[in-house]
Amino acid sequence: MSSVINLVVVSGSPFRPSRTDVLLNALSAALERVLPVRTRVVALADIAADIGTVLSRERLPGHVEDELRAIEQADILLAGAPVYRGSLPGLFKHLFDLIGIDALAGKPVLIAATGGSQRHALVVDHQLRPLFSFFQSLVLPTGVYATPDDFTDYDITDSALKSRIELVIDQALPVLNGLFPDARFRSAETLAA
Repeated sequence: MSSVINLVVVSGSPFRPSRTDVLLNALSAALERVLPVRTRVVALADIAADIGTVLSRERLPGHVEDELRAIEQADILLAGAPVYRGSLPGLFKHLFDLIGIDALAGKPVLIAATGGSQRHALVVDHQLRPLFSFFQSLVLPTGVYATPDDFTDYDITDSALKSRIELVIDQALPVLNGLFPDARFRSAETLAA
């Protein structure tokens, strides 16, 4: 394992602009402050039309196959999606239907979601966590959920959400440090910077 960690951010929002993208960007920026990561973003908004009617990888365009391989070859996944009508977008789930069955085994995954109200907050633990548990991923203990009240013009303005992001990264660091002992971790105090 090299000292640079491959972070792949999977945004399950089929639209732009997206609060999900803003939340995932904040989480990846917090990781980048404490870990030596190389970040790649796989955005459903960019590939939704290409995967929507495809039932097997053999029928995917080359650029989508590249995105799937990036997910499978990640050292760390950061995955998030918006909640629509009480569930994750179907195309987000379909994206993971195309991922190799053993490709994510043992990989650390941070999970996040956004939704219209607090009523959907359990999607993190009732849909995202089981999805990655199925892949035998190492789903990190704390997820993040945000509502429109946490944002102003696609900018995170809620101090509780900012604190939650810091908490998630702080709790993930001991696990990640154990998984990537050769990486040069910066102190958790740099999160607040």
